Amino acid sequence: MTGLRINSVAGTHPGLVRRNNEDGFCDRVADGLWVVADGMGGHAHGDWASGAVIQALQSIDVPTDFDAAAQSVADAIHSANRRIWSESQRRGQQMGSTVVALLVQEGRFAILWVGDSRAYLLRGGVLHLLSRDHTQVQEMVDRGLITQEEARHHPGGHVLARAIGVGARMAVDVVMDEVEPGDLFLLCSDGLTGKVEDSEIAAILDGGEAQATLDTLIATTLERGAPDNVTAILVGLNETTLLALAGSPGPLP
Repeated sequence: MTGLRINSVAGTHPGLVRRNNEDGFCDRVADGLWVVADGMGGHAHGDWASGAVIQALQSIDVPTDFDAAAQSVADAIHSANRRIWSESQRRGQQMGSTVVALLVQEGRFAILWVGDSRAYLLRGGVLHLLSRDHTQVQEMVDRGLITQEEARHHPGGHVLARAIGVGARMAVDVVMDEVEPGDLFLLCSDGLTGKVEDSEIAAILDGGEAQATLDTLIATTLERGAPDNVTAILVGLNETTLLALAGSPGPLP
């Protein structure tokens, strides 16, 4: 995109308890598209479900028009939902996945998501949670039945109220806004946010080289037992600069 340089790093780890990694991601920096998907734990073939989501988003052509591109991403998520739902009906086994996607084009960004994988934006040293968890506990918070702190430690905190592939139809939530130089986006599965507080995430993101920051996020999760798979993508936007060399030699005579 004009005037901004985009850098991204991505990583995933199965954690310290689960044998299989049911998370997946795609990192399409050239197209301005990044995705994290988390196969539903405890359900059959969660890795297949998250793989179906990633495959759908990895294979689409991303239009150069922002609004058309955002629609293409949403359409791909709905297509993955139909595929997973059809396969679960055929097998007689429930399976599903979350998804969170970031699209950056034309000085704008869009976050599209289903489930409890999250998108954050660090801007000016302040961390903003851009997505809202589609969980039963979050719905209880929204209705004023429990506080956000109580939700943090609620035993049913990971029971999803919405996911890809668990029904014939589902809704995709989206937020859009303009990007600014210095913006740093984080996409992650709940394996990270279940063990690292938002305040800690903000402190880790605020400064440091991208790969080292990503490694610290995952390492912190592992240090705390990592009972779930953990996946994270960092996407940084910085101004492009032209290097003027003082005292450069003039043209040859």
